[in-house]
Amino acid sequence: MIETRVLTGEALEAALDDVARLRIAVFRAFPYLYDGDFDYERGYLNTYRESDLAVLVGAFDGSRLVGASTGTPLADHADDFAAAFAHTGLDLGEIFYCAESVLLPEYRGHGIGHAFFDAREAHARKHGFQKTAFCGVVRPKDHPARPADYAPLDPFWLKRGYAPLKGAIAEFAWKDLGDAEESRKPLQFWIRDL
Repeated sequence: MIETRVLTGEALEAALDDVARLRIAVFRAFPYLYDGDFDYERGYLNTYRESDLAVLVGAFDGSRLVGASTGTPLADHADDFAAAFAHTGLDLGEIFYCAESVLLPEYRGHGIGHAFFDAREAHARKHGFQKTAFCGVVRPKDHPARPADYAPLDPFWLKRGYAPLKGAIAEFAWKDLGDAEESRKPLQFWIRDL
């Protein structure tokens, strides 16, 4: 029986090392192909330690964290995302950013992804946000590492009421598996009204 729990404050902070490990494990797969580093992950996750409105939705198999989904106000990431939103006329202060959702493969297909979104959207509503948004990496359809059975999550996101925000593309650099150096990748923002 998998239990999802909403964590904030000290409980959130206590789970972040496990979130770092999950991010490294799950994001190795296509489309991210992330060659992760634990020290980098710990630094990246500081945003969740520092934001009073951060949320972590954990999926637990007993006491083991097998999935995690995070969120913070988009304004907490203004330095990273301001350029992607510059042309939109949207107020970053009204948008809650649903960051990563990572779930070990053997736990997928049981509604946990919906639970992740439900909890983050409820948290955003509770704190007065008007919209939620997230971004996903864009890889070419003919990428050599794309598995033959790869199924994008677009249909799931569309069913949840999200749509791509035209022209809202962020760029982040990370090292792909097998590469010697980091390279920049485009990430498309998706958004919905609450």
